[in-house]
Amino acid sequence: MRRVTPKARGYFLAILAALVALLLRKTLSPLLGAENPYLTVWAAIVFSAWYCGVGPSVVCTIVSVFGVWYWFLPYVNSFVLQNPKAEISGMVLFALLSGFVIALGEANRRAKGQSEREVAERGRVENELREAQEQLEHRVEERTEQLHIANQRLSEEATRVRAQAEWLDAANDAIFVVGSDETITYWNKGAERLYGWASTEAIGQGPHELLRTEFPVPLAEISQQRQQGGWQGELVHTRRDGTKVTVASRWTPLKEGNRNLRSWLEINRDVTDRKAAEAARQLSAQLMKMQDEERRRIARELHDSAGQTVIALMLNLGQLKASENLSPEEARLLSDSYALLQNVSSELRATSHLLHPLLLDEIGLWTALEWYVEGFMQRSGIAATLEGDPNFARLNSDLEFAIFRVVQECLTNVHRHSGSPEATVRLLRSNGEVRLEVHDRGRGLPAEKQLGPSGNGTTGVGLRGMRERILQLGGNLSVQSNAGGTTVVATLPITATADASNNETVLA
Repeated sequence: MRRVTPKARGYFLAILAALVALLLRKTLSPLLGAENPYLTVWAAIVFSAWYCGVGPSVVCTIVSVFGVWYWFLPYVNSFVLQNPKAEISGMVLFALLSGFVIALGEANRRAKGQSEREVAERGRVENELREAQEQLEHRVEERTEQLHIANQRLSEEATRVRAQAEWLDAANDAIFVVGSDETITYWNKGAERLYGWASTEAIGQGPHELLRTEFPVPLAEISQQRQQGGWQGELVHTRRDGTKVTVASRWTPLKEGNRNLRSWLEINRDVTDRKAAEAARQLSAQLMKMQDEERRRIARELHDSAGQTVIALMLNLGQLKASENLSPEEARLLSDSYALLQNVSSELRATSHLLHPLLLDEIGLWTALEWYVEGFMQRSGIAATLEGDPNFARLNSDLEFAIFRVVQECLTNVHRHSGSPEATVRLLRSNGEVRLEVHDRGRGLPAEKQLGPSGNGTTGVGLRGMRERILQLGGNLSVQSNAGGTTVVATLPITATADASNNETVLA
């Protein structure tokens, strides 16, 4: 059962007192008559004002007013008044006098409570004074012990702070704190290793002057962003030995509560090697593009120059073969020469196509892939198929060439390494991207080649070269391989589509 609170008990007693007073007045009605209807309820008002509190007293007053109104004011046992003006005035007067009594009772209770508190406080003070002398020596001993414990805790806290500082020192990143006066107040071991200045040399120095910082944007803009919550970007710093280092920098404001910026933390990570690798990748992309352009030029020259020359020689030899004045030996040599020129023509066409498929420039990716897959099947004996939409629309030339090279490299790897009797090339296009899948049923790739491919295909690019090509165009390349075969999946975003109507001329 839930325990009754003192407040609820007060309301209960006040209502009970009002009801008892009304019942008493009802009992004494034969003696008192209709006069003094509020006589007995005054006792309830005084009781509740003195012992129950303001709220219960108000409730007692309300219950008393309505009880007297209903039972004792004419007309009795109803809320209809015989003399409304007089009776209502009496009720108002009763309420006002009850309020006065309630105020007196509240003042009395507060005075009594204050008196009791003062007596209790005096008793407490007297007890404390009596005990003070007895406990003084004991307190001194306790205080001494507390100081000893506090010293131990302070020592432990200092040890913890030193450990945290050691953790920061163990970090490879350069971490330092700059105070509100724009000078370094903390300099970790990582900063010493990265920049070459010891902590004692760096503390008190301005970081930008010490490191000769090269900012990507004006310092005022960085400072404003730092004030608003932090800044991050790349900076170029100069080490003690004069060499430059590129760092990924993050500035974090350090505030005390809601106060303004007191200091800021700067964490710098050396990305010089990464930037060099990015530059090397860009250079590799440029070299690859130049290589592709050179292959395209050579393929065009082989087809248009050397190829046409061979065809002209074959035509001339064909006219000679029609002559009737040739000896048997001359006819044999002429026939052998014509056969050799046919082989040279076939080799020139194949070499030209492998260097750069001219069909790709003329009529698009799908036709070039059909030609290549069919030729691959004839040369290798592997059942290769091309799946997809034959009406595949033209793409950006870089995308088309990259996709063709990936197919070329994958099928070459299937022929050389997989031992698969079949291969499937699937080219799909949806939702603004191109998806290429090349699947075989061979022995699969070793795990190390899946993670770090460096195969050497006919084109000399290998899986790593394919991945670089795809990445340069904003795509992704994945290799899934097991004992049941290998699947190479490349996805590329479609940046632009070529107008197929401008490429209707097919290479003869």
